[in-house]
Amino acid sequence: MVKRVLLIVGGGVAAYKALELTRLLRKANIAVRPILTHGGSQFVTALSLSSLAEDKVYSELFDLTDEAEMGHIELSRSADLVVVVPATAHLIARAAHGLADDLATTTLLATDKPVLMAPAMNVRMWQHPATRRNIAQLKADGVAFVGPDDGAMACGEFGPGRLAEPPVIFDAIMALLTGAKKPLSGKRAVVTAGPTVEPIDPVRVITNRSSGRQGYGIAAALARLGAQVTLVSGPTALPAPPGVTRVDVETTEQMLAATLEVVNAGAPLDIGVFVAAVADWRPDEAFAVKLKKTHAGPPTITLVENPDILATVAAANRRRPKLVVGFAAETNDVEKHARAKLARKGCDWIIANDVTEPGVMGGDSNAVLVISAKSVERIERAGKDEVSAQIAEKIAHALA
Repeated sequence: MVKRVLLIVGGGVAAYKALELTRLLRKANIAVRPILTHGGSQFVTALSLSSLAEDKVYSELFDLTDEAEMGHIELSRSADLVVVVPATAHLIARAAHGLADDLATTTLLATDKPVLMAPAMNVRMWQHPATRRNIAQLKADGVAFVGPDDGAMACGEFGPGRLAEPPVIFDAIMALLTGAKKPLSGKRAVVTAGPTVEPIDPVRVITNRSSGRQGYGIAAALARLGAQVTLVSGPTALPAPPGVTRVDVETTEQMLAATLEVVNAGAPLDIGVFVAAVADWRPDEAFAVKLKKTHAGPPTITLVENPDILATVAAANRRRPKLVVGFAAETNDVEKHARAKLARKGCDWIIANDVTEPGVMGGDSNAVLVISAKSVERIERAGKDEVSAQIAEKIAHALA
């Protein structure tokens, strides 16, 4: 039997993503009946929405033809799920207070079907106490939410409030329509990614060539499988993955502190994946001003050892995640060195790669060994997103 979605398109610049979502739903043989709000029509046209949905677009509450053909009460109950994309602060507020002053809000008030909202708004609007109260009320009323994500916005600001990407919204819709539970639903994870940087003076640092792509890929893959993921990231040029909470740090000590904050919050974590290329050493003291060249030659910089994030979390006793996964970037004798690291760090798995291979360190592809005390499995060379997906599947299987 064909599943049906009633799609309400709200009035925000992110409304254009409703078109891509409609395409994904139709490709999956999900029927889509659109309601286009007045605000939504400022960003997408009824013609484009109708063409992709292969159905009529409804807009007006007091349209005599629409009411004769399908009244708003019947419209509100004609689908298996009502989806609001984007759910603006204004639309959320009206729904939370039970207003029914246009077709969209009247439909939301009259429906007896599940409702899924995908919020999108300015970061300050998202964080405002009024919005938080409205969200809490709708959740108490049984409304489900997907997103928002962290990221750059059309207004030029950055933070939570960016609409979740269409594939993520699609996954949430399919989970509600099918009742299928994702394999990592209810699981909590922390992932570290990217390089750390250790200051020598205000302009010079010790760092490495890590791009962060593998760690970001794993965070995104775990989130797609239903995990609640916090990504602790060193400096990268990458956007936060959809559905992932990102914490930005620079130094190894900052990364350890941020990671332990996640580890120690709430119930013990299920998953810890430590991908970050952490600087092993740092200057014992950073110079307060830029060092200048002198006739005396280069300065002497004394290095001290940085804290070991992986070993610290692996030894966390009652707060230790159920599965602790480390990474080993090697240049020779990859499996031998990785097994030694596995024993030394006290983690459950080590995922090792040969960073002398072209395109691995800072690049887009990887090939890895997944090593435990009893086994070794190889993931063949592929794009880092694909490698990440395979690693996430292995983690889900291990925790099943």
